[in-house]
Amino acid sequence: MTLAERRVYDLVSQGDVMCKQISHLDSGAIPSLIRKGLVEVYSKQVSSTRDKRLKFLRKV
Repeated sequence: MTLAERRVYDLVSQGDVMCKQISHLDSGAIPSLIRKGLVEVYSKQVSSTRDKRLKFLRKV
């Protein structure tokens, strides 16, 4: 596991994380973590008044 993958995985291990909260330097590690089956991406509506859904990462 690379250093960037380890940082992202440690962040996600603490709880669900919005994809926007991960720095652009570490965001490149997300696809490889998904392929390895360590994390998954899901959409969640965060506001009851808006229809917009945001993407989150969670540990599998």
